Amino acid sequence: MTGETKWGCTHNERQPVSSTCAAIWAAPACLPRVSSIQLWWATRVHSPHHSLWSLQWPSTRLSANISPRFPGSQPFGSVPLTPVVSQPTVLQPYGPPPTSAQVTAQLAGMQISGAVAPALPPVGLGYGSPASLASASGSFPNPGLYGSYPQGQAPPLSQAQGHLGAQPPQRSAPPQASTFTSPASGGPRMPSMTGPFLPGQGFGGPSLSQPNHVSSPPPQALPPGTQMTGPPGPPPPMHSSQQPGYQLQQNGSFGPARGPQPNYGSPYPGAPTFGSQPGPPQPLPPKRLDPDAIPSPIQVIEDDRNNRGSEPFVTGVRGQVPPLVTTNFLVKDQGNASPRYIRCTSYNIPCTSDMAKQAQVPLAAVIKPLARLPPEEVSPYVVDHGESGPLRCNRCKAYMCPFMQFIEGGRRFQCCFCSCINDVPPQYFQHLDHTGKRVDAYDRPELSLGSYEFLATVDYCKNNKFPSPPAFIFMIDVSYNAIRSGLVRLLCEELKSLLDFLPREGGTEESAIRVGFVTYNKVLHFYNVKSSLAQPQMMVVSDVADMFVPLLDGFLVNVSESRAVITSLLDQIPEMFADTRETETVFAPVIQAGMEALKAAECAGKLFLFHTSLPIAEAPGKLKNRDDRKLINTDKEKTLFQPQTGAYQTLAKECVAQGCCVDLFLFPNQYVDVATLSVVPQLTGGSVYKYACFQVENDQERFLSDLRRDVQKVVGFDAVMRVRTSTGIRAVDFFGAFYMSNTTDVELAGLDGDKTVTVEFKHDDRLNEESGALLQCALLYTSCAGQRRLRIHNLALNCCTQLADLYRNCETDTLINYMAKFAYRGVLNSPVKTVRDTLITQCAQILACYRKNCASPSSAGQLILPECMKLLPVYLNCVLKSDVLQPGAEVTTDDRAYVRQLVTSMDVAETNVFFYPRLLPLTKSPIESATEPPAVRASEERLSNGDIYLLENGLNLFLWVGASVQQGVVQSLFNVSSFSQITSGLSVLPVLDNPLSKKVRGLIDSLRAQRSRYMKLIVVKQEDKLEMLFKHFLVEDKSLSGGASYVDFLCHMHKEIRQLLS
Repeated sequence: MTGETKWGCTHNERQPVSSTCAAIWAAPACLPRVSSIQLWWATRVHSPHHSLWSLQWPSTRLSANISPRFPGSQPFGSVPLTPVVSQPTVLQPYGPPPTSAQVTAQLAGMQISGAVAPALPPVGLGYGSPASLASASGSFPNPGLYGSYPQGQAPPLSQAQGHLGAQPPQRSAPPQASTFTSPASGGPRMPSMTGPFLPGQGFGGPSLSQPNHVSSPPPQALPPGTQMTGPPGPPPPMHSSQQPGYQLQQNGSFGPARGPQPNYGSPYPGAPTFGSQPGPPQPLPPKRLDPDAIPSPIQVIEDDRNNRGSEPFVTGVRGQVPPLVTTNFLVKDQGNASPRYIRCTSYNIPCTSDMAKQAQVPLAAVIKPLARLPPEEVSPYVVDHGESGPLRCNRCKAYMCPFMQFIEGGRRFQCCFCSCINDVPPQYFQHLDHTGKRVDAYDRPELSLGSYEFLATVDYCKNNKFPSPPAFIFMIDVSYNAIRSGLVRLLCEELKSLLDFLPREGGTEESAIRVGFVTYNKVLHFYNVKSSLAQPQMMVVSDVADMFVPLLDGFLVNVSESRAVITSLLDQIPEMFADTRETETVFAPVIQAGMEALKAAECAGKLFLFHTSLPIAEAPGKLKNRDDRKLINTDKEKTLFQPQTGAYQTLAKECVAQGCCVDLFLFPNQYVDVATLSVVPQLTGGSVYKYACFQVENDQERFLSDLRRDVQKVVGFDAVMRVRTSTGIRAVDFFGAFYMSNTTDVELAGLDGDKTVTVEFKHDDRLNEESGALLQCALLYTSCAGQRRLRIHNLALNCCTQLADLYRNCETDTLINYMAKFAYRGVLNSPVKTVRDTLITQCAQILACYRKNCASPSSAGQLILPECMKLLPVYLNCVLKSDVLQPGAEVTTDDRAYVRQLVTSMDVAETNVFFYPRLLPLTKSPIESATEPPAVRASEERLSNGDIYLLENGLNLFLWVGASVQQGVVQSLFNVSSFSQITSGLSVLPVLDNPLSKKVRGLIDSLRAQRSRYMKLIVVKQEDKLEMLFKHFLVEDKSLSGGASYVDFLCHMHKEIRQLLS
């Protein structure tokens, strides 16, 4: 709809408020012109799990093309009943939402204040194409890209969280839901403003359908623009003498019938009014949804922490939904893999493919095979079966696990994946107890735990030969940019000490990893650092088109043996190239050289590349500058994410075959084509780090912290991963940083504890509710000590024949992780708009299916969300507004490509905070408190100019300082006397000896320790130019790039759901 405030309704029918574990919301329906919206009514509804306040509109008077019908109703004695006065609607253009002060809803007092003048229309919201239809009056501009919902106006919601009242026992079905009702269809409606009642705004009782209700016939339809005030006929009788309160009026409200009120004009200028004096139009207060009434991520996270953070999560029960990733909990492995290793989008899988298609919920698992565990939890036990190796099924090759069924006294076992009967080898035989379990089940990790490791035999090794320990090769760009910025000197100084901290196995004193060094610009320099040499030797390879390694002996060395020579080399490198004027660099030949060196040494390993510029020197893999922002929002935008040459895919394939993983550290001052340079790290299981416009004084701490962590972390080399499933489902799609040469094996030259592989499953047969579904992830890899191992993770899921069971066992955080990766891969081949529309459609289908099949019948104006998925709209909107799918003007092409490849292998906890950042107020909690302050919602409305806030998203860390912060706080934190003296953009807080300074610096250190990458601090002052960057992360608000606010997106999602249902 355009130009006027229109609210639809369901032919003047109001429904009783649904009480199925639901919080109730409202969204306007799309119907012909409504000539007047007359009043509010308030109810307090008690439903299972919460006491629910709802503010509801009565029926609206419709124009000539719909004949109103009036439902019956019955009063609620608990609500104060106020005389009713009708009030016309006045057309107003869509304006920006009122401030939080204007929107405060005082439910206890039910007060509504005077009107606010309409504001100018906002810019479009970024969904679909702008409508160009004229408004009904012909005088209002296009309100934006949401057809039916004015900006900032939405279905009012009241929610199960934080409300008062009794909590009766839960009904068994349908599953818990959050429900929201439209003002047009008679649901709860939050008052827009506080203050005394306006004339014509009263409260009535709730409407409950009564089949035996007798009402007067509907009045004649009125011409468009006509206002109906007062009852046109005699009021209907009350239902029962026992019902207190006023009788029902024609408009469905309670209270004494009132005549027309003078000085209330009609909604349209010039339209007749019956029985009232004409007067100037009186605008209604803007109808805006109270943000506190819609599902809050902060509240859901807090509730989960309170409910599930104190008890250990025991994995013995099939199909348990684990606590949220934001909850700190202890895991006890009793037969299923810990959620730190595997998280699923749903822990209850539909039995049939038809049911899965109907629900549209993706069935996926986010697997983190080498995840690091907290100190209180035990790493997987290593099982050594000797030369015979691990026991497997002869048919499907699944590994022995707790779900295998031993039969015939323990002499045979039936595979739980393919049902094949296998003989038990004599050396593995054991008797069964009276329950059919082996008597040694709890002595064997593979029979009692969800995760464990097997030592692999020589049959699992390349060329039937045990591998050598891996090697690290440091490859340093020594072109003009790298030298001038101070990067080379900083790096060489750091490597001297860092080489003492290479990863090592268990209790070994020193690492088995060997190291080598290469420098490069247009040519490559190899260094012989053999321990017997007095000084390192340099060998130059200038023929970069045909790369070879000029030396074998002395290139890869043991650090402790060659310590003196390595230190001498690292001292000399900055001096050797101090006067260089060479600005051009090569890139592909550098990777080729590292791979050839590992091949010659017959070992796997990792290349650490430190690179500064676009490789434009004549060489294989030469690139050109193709950065073109004009392609954004065109069909050619996808080319910005694609590599500009196929040479790097070929190179990556060779690296994977050799077990050569590549970690890339980029230091660009301008465009370097991250989309192309990141191909090899992406396909080899490596990482990309980016430090734009690197300056030693500003970026040193971040770079060195990332480098230390990257060098020290435990990595599995030359890895192959396969996911097996029980009959009925199979793995069909994979997302992450890896290479696949066939449809089943995920090949990773390297895999660290931060990387995930996301796997999607589809049905290929019917599943059985009794037996459930099983997943087994098997990772074959070489450890840092050169040991070949198999890590196994098992997980049993439930299966269901009822959609309600599916929706009751979903996990939204994992769902969003999958959907983001699906979308971020989609932009490689489809226009970004198509990808965004696909996400919105899928989300709408998921929620519409729930509404249609699981929710109790209710008004079409209600938006009903499954309890487990009530945060799906807010999180999905964050994905849609992300830089990859909706870039702002300041976001570079390289930034988008960088974030795209980064998210591809993120785990669920990382995507959760990346898409919905944490905002922590620092001065509200007691200074002596050791715990993190409670977070607030990521919206500008939550900021107080008298407070200081920390915002983090896993990559960025902001300290926002309000303009009215107390002078004592400023002094304690920044060591200056006033707000104006704080340096904007400051990246290090002064170390001061006071409780507040210690607390804030401690909190920053704690946040950094939780994340896989160092977050550089940026201090942002209120109303400073840097504040725009900070506000980009307030994801519940409308973004500058056109992304919708949470409220607006909720409206849009409701509209999509209603279209699907109709």
